[in-house]
Parts: sequence; C-alpha cells; structure tokens
Amino acid sequence: MTGNEDTAVLSVIDLSKSFGGIHALNDVSFEVARGELLALIGPNGAGKTTCFNMLMGQLKPTRGNVYLHGEKITGRQPRRIWRKGVGRTFQITGTYQSMTVIENIQMALISHHRRLYSLRPYATHLYRDQAMRLLELVGMPEQAERACAILAYGDLKRLELAIALCHEPTLLLMDEPTAGMAPRERIGLMQLTADIVSERNVSVLFTEHDMDVVFTHAHRIMVLNRGELIANGSVEEIRNDPLVQEVYLGGGSVFAASDGHA
Repeated sequence: MTGNEDTAVLSVIDLSKSFGGIHALNDVSFEVARGELLALIGPNGAGKTTCFNMLMGQLKPTRGNVYLHGEKITGRQPRRIWRKGVGRTFQITGTYQSMTVIENIQMALISHHRRLYSLRPYATHLYRDQAMRLLELVGMPEQAERACAILAYGDLKRLELAIALCHEPTLLLMDEPTAGMAPRERIGLMQLTADIVSERNVSVLFTEHDMDVVFTHAHRIMVLNRGELIANGSVEEIRNDPLVQEVYLGGGSVFAASDGHA
C-alpha cells in the first residue's frame, strides 16, 4: 500500500471491474480520510455505483484491492464488511413498510447486537432508548410510532440514515442520498449528514448529481468518466477543471443546468 494508509479510513488501490469486454471501472485509486465528506461524481454510466458495490462486497473486483483501516476487505461478504464498520444508504429506500419508524431502527440494532436468533416474545422493548436517540439525531423523535408506509419520502431518507448509523460505522457510503427529494429536503438531509460527520468524526463517501449539494457540503470531490478517475481535488479545483467541464458538464458552466443538476 502507498499514501496515507496509517490515517486513511478507506484506501482503494487500482480497483477495476470488467463485464466481458466492458470496463466499468479501470484502475481507480483513492483514499478517504477520517472525518472527510468526499463526493464521487460523474455522468450516468461513469462507474459510481459499480465502485460502491465493490467497496461494500456486492461485486468482486476484476483486480485491485480495498483496505479499511489498513485491513484488506477486498471481496468479503457485505455483512462482514458491515460488521467492520461500513454503513450504506441506497438510491431507493428499503425500510420495513409494515413496521413503525422506531421498530425499523430497533430491528437494525437487534441485528447489530446479534439478537436476531435469540429474540424474546417482546422484541418491541429491545434497544428502544438507543433507537430514540438515533431518531433524535436525525430530527424524527415525534415520528417514532408512525408507520413507515405513510412517511414522506424525505423522512424515509432520514430514517434510512438513522438505520445506517445503528452499528456506529466509521465509514458511511451514501449512493445518491438526495435522489427524488425536493430541493429543501436535499439541503436538510446533506446538512444533517455534514453535522454527523463533524460531531461523530465519521467518514462519508457519497455519489450525487445535484451540484449545489456537492459544492456546498463536500470537503473534496472526485470525478469518474467511463470508469476512469479523471479528477480529484477541492471544490474550486473541480469547478474550474477544463476536463471536468468538457466531459461531465458538456463544456458549459457548472451551473448550466437550470434545475441545479448535472
């Protein structure tokens, strides 16, 4: 390994994935520092979700390695990587619609504490206080007893974030966290995420199409195009990078899209 592996939470070395003759990701290397909010952007088909799926174990890389706190986790099963302290949220929420908000969090806590196969008849009482603290963290304590099936989409996204924090991850992977949300909800969710990064010193790697969200909250930005990492730098460096402007933004301004999306 090279670079800052002694301080990096995540180190990715020459990560590649091919599907037949299609190279979805090609020799991508980067690191995520402790307490860093790092954005991974790029046009559709750039390889962002493929990268996430290899980091979390849903896909095995064709070559390359992934290290968490210096420990090789390449190709491990998703649950084992989760146990090591990696959380993830998805583009489409996956809560239990028939359960209440707090029950969804309790189920995640029960799993974290390895109680799924030794439940007493009254699982509803397990880890309730801890679940409430997580709901307070994401600003939803008053919705604890509401059924997930009737939650607004933005609230489902906040609930998913609370669930992802149940096992106190050191790294959180967020795949398009604001997808499908109204502009005000996007701002609120990413500000909440930024606050959690600051308060808990959690590292976050997130993909996002909303450039306002990226430029406002990211500490650093990486740009993928056709499986290649073409840029890696500060907000201003990425904003003014001619290659990024050409391949990602069509040669126009970063704010060219009228709705704030790229």
